[in-house]
Amino acid sequence: MTTTTPPPTETTEQQPWTPVPVDSSGISRAWRDAVVVTRRNLRHFMRKPRLLVFSTIQPVMFVLLFAYVFAGTVGQDLPDGLDYLSYLLPGIFVQSTMFRTTQTAVGLAEDLEKGVVDRFRSMPMTRSAVLLGRTLADLVRGMAVIVLMVLVGYLIGFRFTEGPVAAIGSMLVVGLFGFGLSWAFVLVGLKVPGAEAAQSAGFVFVFPLVFVSSVFVPLETLPSGLAAFAAISPITLAADSARALAIGSGPWLPPTLGTLAWTVALLAVFVPLSVRAYTAPPE
Repeated sequence: MTTTTPPPTETTEQQPWTPVPVDSSGISRAWRDAVVVTRRNLRHFMRKPRLLVFSTIQPVMFVLLFAYVFAGTVGQDLPDGLDYLSYLLPGIFVQSTMFRTTQTAVGLAEDLEKGVVDRFRSMPMTRSAVLLGRTLADLVRGMAVIVLMVLVGYLIGFRFTEGPVAAIGSMLVVGLFGFGLSWAFVLVGLKVPGAEAAQSAGFVFVFPLVFVSSVFVPLETLPSGLAAFAAISPITLAADSARALAIGSGPWLPPTLGTLAWTVALLAVFVPLSVRAYTAPPE
């Protein structure tokens, strides 16, 4: 039996190689997911007019009340040539940021109560994106409030004296410190059941730290025991850094480096703890 050989097939011209698109890295995916959650949180905030109004009125009230109520008393203990408004406003940056970080716990606790977090967990998204989106949204809100306080301060006589770069640095240092601290309140929001309980737990922690610091008064005016505690407080470091950059009240580098070191330490401790608490199975 004879076999026939099939005719040779025509060879097609080899096409040039083109790279095959690959999936993006886990970091870029996590960032994209975090941006989506950040936008969601910001839109949610903007759709609550009452929350928007009261969250902006409160820091303005602090600026006006402290500037006019305590200026006559505390102003006498300030160094020559420094008025109380100039001393106060950078401290109010820190105070309002500290209070703002407690809202991270409240907002996250509300999402847990309403089942929003459960829906996020069921979606194909990076686990850390939910927490990062919350803290980034609160960072944006906090920086907006600081800018508002600057505008109010300028209306009543406050002025940055160290130039625009130092002025921006003064606000950014406070914002970064608040971002690091907000991760501690992420853990509070995940662990403390209910928004009201989370808010109470946050203020119990925040109030002593804010008032036992150099935010409102110089350390020399505090009793010796409180002054010793305030001198090592990260809140004092943040206030001194913001004040030095804003009005040149002292050397800016040591308190700024100390504030950034505290920020890195807070992130290193509370980011892993918060992500672990978020991904842990419900009890």
